[in-house]
Amino acid sequence: MNYGVIIPQGWKMDLVGIADPVEAYEAMTHVAQEAEAQGYHSVWLYDHFHTVPEPTQEVTFECWTSMAALARDTKRVRIGQIVTCNSYRNPALLAKMASTVDVLSHGRLDFGIGAGWYEHEYKAYGYDYPDAPERLRMLREALQVILAMWTQEEAHFEGKRYQVRGAINQPKGVQKPHIPILIGGSGEKVTLKLVAQYGDACNLGGDIANIKHKLEVLKNHCETLGRDYNTIRRTAIVDLCAIGETEEAALAKLNANDRANLAELRKVSLIGSPAQIRERLAEYEEAGIQDILIHFVDAATNPDVVRLFAQECMNAR
Repeated sequence: MNYGVIIPQGWKMDLVGIADPVEAYEAMTHVAQEAEAQGYHSVWLYDHFHTVPEPTQEVTFECWTSMAALARDTKRVRIGQIVTCNSYRNPALLAKMASTVDVLSHGRLDFGIGAGWYEHEYKAYGYDYPDAPERLRMLREALQVILAMWTQEEAHFEGKRYQVRGAINQPKGVQKPHIPILIGGSGEKVTLKLVAQYGDACNLGGDIANIKHKLEVLKNHCETLGRDYNTIRRTAIVDLCAIGETEEAALAKLNANDRANLAELRKVSLIGSPAQIRERLAEYEEAGIQDILIHFVDAATNPDVVRLFAQECMNAR
């Protein structure tokens, strides 16, 4: 199984306490460089403009400009977004941005995209917030636009929501036949069908039972569409990892609300000593997950956790 680190970027309050924005960026990129040094497969950024779930004045770096910087701050590790909100950028422009970053990284980009969900952020930044079915229809067209931009000399697409008429995208990126597309979300009727139609990877969350069920749904869509299920990379997100030398040290990293809901949190998180976390990782692997993307609660202020996980959970398995 491959391991990725979700880089401290600010939106989950993980840069709190670092007041200087330059220092905050350096803390962020230091985690990426440490992950690379420790043998992680990939590093990832969320695509949000301010903190979640409550908007605050804390530092939150924009995803794609940060991605361009990480492309040059690292040399080996793959870089990706978990995931880009389709509605925030015109898909033809987004395809151009991704092509550029793929070149900047010498072909290390994974392109993550989803329909979007954070209503407050949409409205704060002046974006329309259509209902979920419409956002998914927009995502379907956007995927077709992006693939056209990456594969056609002059891209053409006439949809209800997006139109592209002879757009030239040079360079198209380094990777062939195109930059890998990871589609985030687990909606059974639409999103997982989009993965089967257009995706090179899926990204799932929730407990192990949920992940197994969603993978079965994806497999069924693949069978219906004639897609080889095994050509889709199966990834999972762990939004909270608290690892310590002991369980007590790990639990001390959680806030009061997390500790009050510990039983439920353990089902979707990695919490505890290295031995406890290794047991949980085996469950993900048994479920069929090939890549696991991990958000450490304290990586920005304690990058040693990136090393601890690598030594005790990645290399010891």
